[in-house]
Amino acid sequence: MKATGIVRRIDDLGRVVIPKEIRRTMRIREGDPLEIYTSRDGEVIFKKYSLLGGVEDFAAELCETMSRSTGSVCAVTDRDTVIAVAGGGKRELLGKRITAELEQIMEGRRIYQYAGDGKTIPVCDGNDKLTTAVAAPILAEGDLLGLVLFISTEGAAATGDAEYKLAQTIAAFLGRHMES
Repeated sequence: MKATGIVRRIDDLGRVVIPKEIRRTMRIREGDPLEIYTSRDGEVIFKKYSLLGGVEDFAAELCETMSRSTGSVCAVTDRDTVIAVAGGGKRELLGKRITAELEQIMEGRRIYQYAGDGKTIPVCDGNDKLTTAVAAPILAEGDLLGLVLFISTEGAAATGDAEYKLAQTIAAFLGRHMES
């Protein structure tokens, strides 16, 4: 754990303000759920809560199936990080924070497909070799939960309609799964 040197007081309603710099660095937005942990040493720890956090194994199986059927690298993310990967790049992607560009695609609530021209969108910061070919937002009851991704590697062929439809279908399936 890293000390920030910032001290805040609890108000009469039990609230504490998380400084803007920390919210920006940790990508905590208004309305984001935070999980609260305590330790025996008297520490209170806030951790961003991932609604997809309980389905990592299930998402990994879906990624494995998509990867086998298409031969592509596939991933599932929550709102901030890659939670499942199959088909390669696991070490470079799993548990890594997604780029701001992918967050914008998610916020736009539309499926993205790289057309083959223009700038590519890296999946994670600092790794330009693994880029987004298709990104489909996962929605449950109107809430954004994450993305289903098909990922291009250097020299890989462009994705087609099959990958687009498959990402759309898996994102809808995960969204429905989370609603039940």
